[in-house]
Amino acid sequence: MADFVTSQVPHFSIEVYQNEYLPQDAREVNAIVTVTATGSGGLALGPAEPADGPRAAVVIMVDCSGSMDYPPAKMRGAKAATEAAVDTLRDGVAFAVVAGTHKAVEVYPGDGRLAIADAATRAAAKEALRGLNAAGGTAIGTWLRLAERLLAASPAPIRHGVLLTDGRNEHEEPEQLRAALDACAGRFTCDARGVGTDWEVAEVTGIASALLGTADIVAEPEGLAADFTAMMETAMGKEIGDVCLRLWTPQGSEVGFVKQVAPTVEDLTGRRTESPPRSGDYPTGSWGDESRDYHVCVRVPAVGVGHEMLAARVALVIREPAAPAGPPATVLGQGLVRAVWTDDLAAATAISPQVAHYTGQAELAQAIQEGLASRKRGDEVGATAKLGRAVQLAHVSGNAETAKLLAKVVDVEDAAEGTVRLKPGVTQADEMTLETRSTKTVRVKKKPIESDESTRR
Repeated sequence: MADFVTSQVPHFSIEVYQNEYLPQDAREVNAIVTVTATGSGGLALGPAEPADGPRAAVVIMVDCSGSMDYPPAKMRGAKAATEAAVDTLRDGVAFAVVAGTHKAVEVYPGDGRLAIADAATRAAAKEALRGLNAAGGTAIGTWLRLAERLLAASPAPIRHGVLLTDGRNEHEEPEQLRAALDACAGRFTCDARGVGTDWEVAEVTGIASALLGTADIVAEPEGLAADFTAMMETAMGKEIGDVCLRLWTPQGSEVGFVKQVAPTVEDLTGRRTESPPRSGDYPTGSWGDESRDYHVCVRVPAVGVGHEMLAARVALVIREPAAPAGPPATVLGQGLVRAVWTDDLAAATAISPQVAHYTGQAELAQAIQEGLASRKRGDEVGATAKLGRAVQLAHVSGNAETAKLLAKVVDVEDAAEGTVRLKPGVTQADEMTLETRSTKTVRVKKKPIESDESTRR
């Protein structure tokens, strides 16, 4: 097993929120798993490497297609944003800059290498950026594949990409982008940004989703530098890479789904890799000081009243990267999901507030996406119904940010009832912002803890 290097022991806590009581013959167990990492403070955990080796590696991919010159402010904003991102790199971080068109070109440092950030290399990178020009097409898969090759050459345990585009992926087939994403998944995380309004929301969000990063719109080029700085600061705060949520279930049980539900909704079910015996790993990417919530659904064998069982064991782990699935792992924390069958109707029918909240947040994201799709098709009745439901869910859950975005697309007559009217003349930027940010959730307000048990609420 690989040696691991830590400069400070992190603290990971796992809390499980559920109603463990089930009526007779019930099979489905739902739980919200809250994972919190605190006190990393410069921690680096990963395969042992030379003391002077980089702990993080970053590749910045800048769209340089011809459309970036219309208007010219986009190209100027992209250069300024990339310079700001380079300035945010910590000393010792390995990095490279790639210009993306219908092909991928190394801007700095070149020759298939990564530079090590210091005052001199940051200055050289910014000088190289000044020579960028907008020309050519858009083939994002080639950008990602070059980023993967560059990052693969680094021993850094934290590998991150930043991708900026202003247009649709028109110079390669969708299958080529999908193949590139499959090849890069698990190799590095990637934040994706769309500038202006000529890009495809599904493409940008799909890239971020596949590579466990964030997606957002920057409608005005002037906002790129601030966004890139904040994005890079977050990336620099990641201290632990390649973390998985490991779910063990007993004989006769099956996993219904595993979803991240905060800070964004992300279905991880299909990304499972087996980790025998009876366990599966779901990738969560890299971590800094942060907290995330996951919704776990397990189907268990139905048994009689009075029986109880361990429905699942949830652990946060780091697997040995170079080995096949299922090797010994570093366990960062774990919690238990229980099932107890009862004939107490009140106990069995109570819904956990956390489960109810995040079920509503997932429905909110779906309602927004379906409502906007109906609006684009000209189905005003369907759009009004779905977006009205979204307004209602945002109101009930206290998701004020999403409520504000919805109010730019619909006139709200009664938020509690979800009564709305479609607004005429909605700007494309407002519609795309709502769609891009539809999966962002608000955390559930938790009541004071009444028990000393940290793994069961």
